[in-house]
Amino acid sequence: MILASSLFSQAGHAQDKSLTRYVNPYIGSQGHGHVFVGANVPYGAVQLGPSQTMQSWDQFNGWDWCSGYNYISEDILGFTHTHLSGTGIGDLNDLMIVPASGHLELQPAHRLDMSTGYGSNFRRANEVVKPGYYATYLDKYKVKAELTATTRVGFHHYHFDNADSAHLLIDLEFSMCWDAPVETTIKKINDTTFVGYRFSKGWANDQRLFFAIKTSQPITQLNLFNLNDAVAGTKATGKGVKAAMYFNAASHPDLYLKVGISPVSEENALGNIAAEVPGWDFEKVKADADLAWNKDLNKIDFTADDATKTTFYTALYHSHFFPAVFNDHNGDYRGTDKKVYTNQKFTNYTVMSLWDTYRGLHPLMSVIDPTLVKDMVHSMLMVYKQQGRLPVWPLEGCETDCMIGNPAIPVIADAYMKGLLDPADVALAYEAVRSTAMRKTGGLQFVQDLKYIPADSMTIESVAWGLEYAIADYGVAQMAKKLGKTKDAAYFTSRAALYKQYWDASRGHFVGRLADGSFRKEFDPLEAKHRSNDYCEGNGWQYTWLVPQDAKGLVNLFGEKKFQTSLDSFFHMSSSLGQGSSPDISGMIGQYAQGNEPSHHVAYLYAVIGQPWKTADIVRESMDKYYTNKPDGLCGNEDAGQMSAWYVLSAMGFYPMNPMNGTFVFGSPLMDQAVIRLAGNKQFRIVVKDNSKENKYIQKVVLNGVVYNKSYFLYKDVMKGGKMEIYMGSKPSATFGVKQADRPI
Repeated sequence: MILASSLFSQAGHAQDKSLTRYVNPYIGSQGHGHVFVGANVPYGAVQLGPSQTMQSWDQFNGWDWCSGYNYISEDILGFTHTHLSGTGIGDLNDLMIVPASGHLELQPAHRLDMSTGYGSNFRRANEVVKPGYYATYLDKYKVKAELTATTRVGFHHYHFDNADSAHLLIDLEFSMCWDAPVETTIKKINDTTFVGYRFSKGWANDQRLFFAIKTSQPITQLNLFNLNDAVAGTKATGKGVKAAMYFNAASHPDLYLKVGISPVSEENALGNIAAEVPGWDFEKVKADADLAWNKDLNKIDFTADDATKTTFYTALYHSHFFPAVFNDHNGDYRGTDKKVYTNQKFTNYTVMSLWDTYRGLHPLMSVIDPTLVKDMVHSMLMVYKQQGRLPVWPLEGCETDCMIGNPAIPVIADAYMKGLLDPADVALAYEAVRSTAMRKTGGLQFVQDLKYIPADSMTIESVAWGLEYAIADYGVAQMAKKLGKTKDAAYFTSRAALYKQYWDASRGHFVGRLADGSFRKEFDPLEAKHRSNDYCEGNGWQYTWLVPQDAKGLVNLFGEKKFQTSLDSFFHMSSSLGQGSSPDISGMIGQYAQGNEPSHHVAYLYAVIGQPWKTADIVRESMDKYYTNKPDGLCGNEDAGQMSAWYVLSAMGFYPMNPMNGTFVFGSPLMDQAVIRLAGNKQFRIVVKDNSKENKYIQKVVLNGVVYNKSYFLYKDVMKGGKMEIYMGSKPSATFGVKQADRPI
């Protein structure tokens, strides 16, 4: 039996608190947050929720409907079983089900006019969203809809107030415009059981989703269509199959559906239903989903005022959406090579926004869910075996190659250095990171010769690629050192320092270099035009600080005094980005962009020059301004958990400035106390004394009864368990973290 790590013990812990009441799932559903709103369980393969009409790109920025939902919309087309959360590209929204009455409509309605096709308006007052549960009332059809989920099964309850021609529409053609079906099928097994599949091409270029639907009462009439043409019989196959399922709502107005999904087969989808929802008790499944969420939220007992607790626990909730389980209850899954791997003894995962999440989400999970980290790494190693390189952005058994660098390497290196890998995986892990780093594509052909990537060989983003490769190469070097591979360690240490070759001392920035060795003559460090400069979703100012693996080396490039004045300027200059900038660059404090991941470590760099109080100023401002309890309470894309992970860590008072050296740098905690539950019934308790809005500066730290003056602490300190006391004040401390010996390693 294979379950998501968060669901191993459905019974939970006797000491678990009811924390789901502090979750506001609407946070991040308006503006650029792009979060999923609906019913799911931690890391669930199923995200069951509403799909809306996407607003036009030019007028309402349709990009903000990447998850399928935006708080400003007042319509729902129907309910789909897979969604992304916080991504900058859309896909999924697979397996559309519309509970309807009256005239059968086969095409989705147009925006703002639900009379033009299927779909209905709804009122916010009738919408209920809680972890693991979603409910609304579809005004057009007079249907109350309730949804809940297990890991692989979506459970629907529909109550029809209008029994006239009551039916379900299953639309396998539907997409949110980012993908298109290639082949679809639905087949009747009996009056209450239907199976099929939807193969599609989009951001996931070869997605294969199999499904099974079981109904609580017989379907009395089945009408099948392909691309709106009627199909006779009990099975239809084509590019856009749809099914209208009629039932006797006059006698039985309540209809329940169990919808299982699988990456492997219809039989496995049925098996997932049998294993996870064998009965028809909707309230029990709903309660179990709440229990699963409470179990994961109780990994951290965070004590603060209610508003701060709501922001914190919603962030922790969002950080547990992905990666998503990508195997069946029996252990089967489909690899990126499209082969089926049967009866596997680990939880296989997909939906990994690695360029975003290696920075904070994975270091967070290494503390609160090391089993997840172990299975994630094993999943990535299996992808390596299947496609010959580590994944970049794996989605539903496909490689999207989205974003830049080698972002799987920092995750694997960090896990290995923390002792989180299965011993049987270590040799393969090193082979995978080394082999991936030694490819001769994407500029690596220059890096392998210990050279910079010429900007005239890579028309855009050459500096960003070079800096990201250097970060990953640091990870390879650390693994090589620990494994005793001296030659490799020396070579990859040199590669990790290649960031210096982009440094233009006359300008004080990393600047694109041409093949002849010269730096670009035309250079504006504020210019952030999307996909047209030497940076990725950023500008020269923002990428000046992207050396988390060697912050002291970066200081040396500047000189400490110049580093300080430049960093100060970065946070206090104009936030103007010019025309054509990426919408990802948001949440501005000067040129710092809290809404985009390359900035996430930058405030913590002050600790490297002995000024941790400036870190406190910036992180407090970021948390106060850009993380709120409102629907637009995220300033940028959630990015599959990274935006929220930054808050979870920073609210507890620390962050992994370098995501691979097992070090957490102090910032400014928001709570009175946080108790982190660890394996083996251990706990790490952080008690904050005299904390307030004014008292944002750390005065001293006491770790396990001993005064601790360093502005950082170690992962191993946390995992041993113990107690940390943090004393706060209204003025910067003259001693805490100031001495050279007390600065981050």
